[in-house]
Amino acid sequence: MCGMVSAAQAADLPDLPILRGGLTEGLSNARVNWDGYYVGVQGGYGSSDENFNGSTKNMTAAVLANTLIESEMQVSSWNTNLGKQSARSSGFGAFVGYNSQWDDVVLGVEASYLHGKFGGSASSSRSLVSSAALSDGNYHSVTSTQTSQISIKDMATIRGRAGYALGCFLPYAFFGLALGNADLGQTVTVQDRVSATQLGTYTALTPLSSNNIQHNHLIYGYSAGLGVDVNLVGGLFARAEYEYIRFTSTVDTSINTVRAGVGYKF
Repeated sequence: MCGMVSAAQAADLPDLPILRGGLTEGLSNARVNWDGYYVGVQGGYGSSDENFNGSTKNMTAAVLANTLIESEMQVSSWNTNLGKQSARSSGFGAFVGYNSQWDDVVLGVEASYLHGKFGGSASSSRSLVSSAALSDGNYHSVTSTQTSQISIKDMATIRGRAGYALGCFLPYAFFGLALGNADLGQTVTVQDRVSATQLGTYTALTPLSSNNIQHNHLIYGYSAGLGVDVNLVGGLFARAEYEYIRFTSTVDTSINTVRAGVGYKF
């Protein structure tokens, strides 16, 4: 009886449609199919860095066109030190794209959208008294006050993507065109005062001013970044991403965001 039991334990397993060890090997070599269309939602958090220096120069020159203080004191060329500002904000949005896969290499195109409020504002004032009488025979004391602001509400990027599939992970890099919907505003006020002598009493002239407010203005630039998609189950995947956007407009703006999202590949 002991011999019969030993023989039964040593016997081969019943015939199965797989080889012993084949199931484990098949799971470890499973490849995710990233080919096809996909769509998803995302949220992000980041910082915007604005360079306001020079953003009001053209407006100041237009306000002072054909004036004595512009031609002889070059007020529009003064460095008013509007400076640079940085602010943090969050946003939410969506993405949609298409992947084409060759073995482990995945190439695609994607449109990504984020709604938030990125931007800032700056203001500055500078005064200068002419070192000599101007051509009208008077000394001039000029004060230039300027403000500049930008608020970017919507950002969309159209990117080309290149990734490499590693099991259920798809790390990728991208580069593309960036579009933004922004509210822009600049205000300039120049106050001129005149005196017959440099140390005398200055009489204020009528101030010259102008403002330019643009709502829903289209700005553009470029986008680049890195990310990774992780297949969860079926066509469902999670995403983590870093994106850099540079907008070139009246106010040069750079936006850095980190994003998390979830999508579905059809």
